[in-house]
Amino acid sequence: MSLILFNKPFQVLCQFSPQDGRATLADHLSIPNIYPAGRLDADSEGLMLLTDDGKLQHMIAHPDHKEAKVYIVQVEGVPDAASLAKLQSPLDLGDFVTKPCKAVQIEAPEWLWPRNPPIRERADQPTSWLAITLQEGKNRQVRRMTAAVGLPTLRLVRTAIGGISLATHPLMPGEWMEVSPKDINT
Repeated sequence: MSLILFNKPFQVLCQFSPQDGRATLADHLSIPNIYPAGRLDADSEGLMLLTDDGKLQHMIAHPDHKEAKVYIVQVEGVPDAASLAKLQSPLDLGDFVTKPCKAVQIEAPEWLWPRNPPIRERADQPTSWLAITLQEGKNRQVRRMTAAVGLPTLRLVRTAIGGISLATHPLMPGEWMEVSPKDINT
């Protein structure tokens, strides 16, 4: 059984099959018979888990066993106490209501690699960084949450899944390593 930790680069699709000339996991991983246990959209970066064990994949991805996931998010604008409180409370996104989460403003991470291409910058619009910890992970959830409170996401990086983080397992975009399933549990 393999459990692979991968730092997904920006604009890489979370699939192995080719897709109209776009970069996929196959451009970075040549390990046979592994599959993602969870996804990140192409515009997001950061940690993913992949495995060749169907039971482990199900356990990692199943809502009853979701491990906490930490995202650092660069947003357009500066959050106030009210917008942070809204992010942390159940938030109605139309097709579902989010579970309570942790959301705090942080300093720009000095350790973070530059994104290629860089995010758009507007001189008249400040940006800030948030750390958001979720116990769930719906499609484009973090982006939809920040937009709902008036702070559009410019950059999103998943930095931790359960007990595994970029701090404990430093990887640059496109790099991977094998980890033990017991490392996931916090």
